[in-house]
Amino acid sequence: MKVFAFLFISIISEVFASSMLKQTDGFKRILPSIGVVVGYGTAFYFLSLTLQSLAIGTTYAIWAGVGTALTAIIGVIFYKELMNRKKLYGILFIIIGVIVLNLAGGGH
Repeated sequence: MKVFAFLFISIISEVFASSMLKQTDGFKRILPSIGVVVGYGTAFYFLSLTLQSLAIGTTYAIWAGVGTALTAIIGVIFYKELMNRKKLYGILFIIIGVIVLNLAGGGH
């Protein structure tokens, strides 16, 4: 179960870092820029710990898919980006894909 905690931390850190990118103003603002570096550093560190136990294909698909979906949702909530039917379907397909990958198993 610890491996899924590592994956969760990695995903949340990546989403945080990606979301902070918009605040950096091209890395001209120091605090958001530090947030990006710390967020991605944390994300990749915990992703590397996850990969010690889980298959890379499934792990990366979950990491990237969930991260993409959460980042899109954060864009709508915090940055007032528009949500339309196509975006909603895209997010749902990502989530469905992650579920299918988990059900398919991955071995090690």
